[in-house]
Amino acid sequence: MINKTLLNPNLLKAEYAVRGPIVIRAQQLEEKGKKIIYCNIGNPQALKQKPLTFIRQMLSLIENPELLDKPEILKYYSNDIINRAKEFLIKHPHGTGAYTQSAGIPFIKQAVAEFIKRRDNIPANKDFIILTDGASKGVQGALMALLKSPNDGFMIPIPQYPLYSASIELYGGKQIGYYIDETGKWQLNEDVLEKSISNAKMNSLNPVAIAVINPGNPTGAVLSLENIKMIINFAKKHSLSILADEVYQENVYDSSVKFYSFAKVMHEMNVNDVSLFSFHSVSKGFLGECGHRGGYTEFRNMPPDVMAELVKLQSISLCANVVGQVATYLMVSPPREGDESYQLYISERDSILSDLKTKAEILGREINKIPGMSLESPQGAMYAFVKFELPHDPKLNLNAMNEESRIAYEAKRDSDYCMSLLEETGICVVPGSGFGQIPGTLHFRTTFLPPQNEIQEFVEKLKNFHITYGKRLNESYK
Repeated sequence: MINKTLLNPNLLKAEYAVRGPIVIRAQQLEEKGKKIIYCNIGNPQALKQKPLTFIRQMLSLIENPELLDKPEILKYYSNDIINRAKEFLIKHPHGTGAYTQSAGIPFIKQAVAEFIKRRDNIPANKDFIILTDGASKGVQGALMALLKSPNDGFMIPIPQYPLYSASIELYGGKQIGYYIDETGKWQLNEDVLEKSISNAKMNSLNPVAIAVINPGNPTGAVLSLENIKMIINFAKKHSLSILADEVYQENVYDSSVKFYSFAKVMHEMNVNDVSLFSFHSVSKGFLGECGHRGGYTEFRNMPPDVMAELVKLQSISLCANVVGQVATYLMVSPPREGDESYQLYISERDSILSDLKTKAEILGREINKIPGMSLESPQGAMYAFVKFELPHDPKLNLNAMNEESRIAYEAKRDSDYCMSLLEETGICVVPGSGFGQIPGTLHFRTTFLPPQNEIQEFVEKLKNFHITYGKRLNESYK
């Protein structure tokens, strides 16, 4: 019989905190009847966000073409949706049950290219686009393609989304962490980047790429134009590829900031010797179609022979799932003004984004009122990375600990805190140690996806718990 010692050691080292032991315990408590407020993962429709009518009606007709012959059903559909579904099935008569081309259905890739042109006012080429099973598969494909030896390293932000750390471990590469600046609205700092890459090289690592998440996960930050230019110049200086995780590009709530794609900035800087992998997904934005696993990777500054190898890598999995490809098509080619479905689409989109903006503001305002807690208010995405303070055991000499011991000590403290928060209040969040944090600090990541009444309940319960938990710790240290 197989046991853990027979498994790939890279699998055993890989960790994914977003669905770790706290979430498993939350599910157990829920089965016993406890109300759980799930704030651990960006899964909008699991947290009562309604699907967009346009997306679901189009998918239903494309998945079930026989509905197009049933007038008693079609009377509930807008004429433009009916016509678009017919047009889609003419272009793709095999339907959703057959494999497609490895890189994806060509006219959907063309629609993605046109979306990028409209968004950025720059050229885009469908032959340098691959449709993927969500952005995660695109990221993993990029990591796999760039990893040549066990000493190859990827610069990833701290805090980061654990997809990166887990996948790098799984594939046998090395993580090169760089801290992002909490006191500077979570922007990247060039001096920190230089120190990080210098330390990596001193440890015989070979940095091959830098990953950037914008808007940020878990921070909710939006990078400035100047910050993006700095990152591109840094990558050029050190011959790094850029992995631009831009899945939250529609989730920007702070009117003082703006989303800039790396593709647009790189084009305007006339940088043509830095390879760029840009990722987008139907899971985020205002669609929230996580379960359909649709997305794309756009490649820039990639020679044709390299692009052929990347398509070959995708072909090993045959192709992305077809319904996810369709969902990606609908994301990048929404109803146009004048279409019968346009007003409802705009209304649903704006309602979702307005609700997210309100909930981000509630978190930013209310958490900063809690003694011992602080938060850089989310500018975008779906998350807040909350900093909190706990009393220390006076018998422990923290200054005598090495960095590894200090990190392990703090990881236990924030994990214990989040587990107790779950047990006592039903609030499910993810410890900051699962994303990485500066030694000497404690955080947790929360989404602001639950309904507004649950967000209000969340901050009230959190305040009472935090004060009580701190008092208990102080008592235990006496």
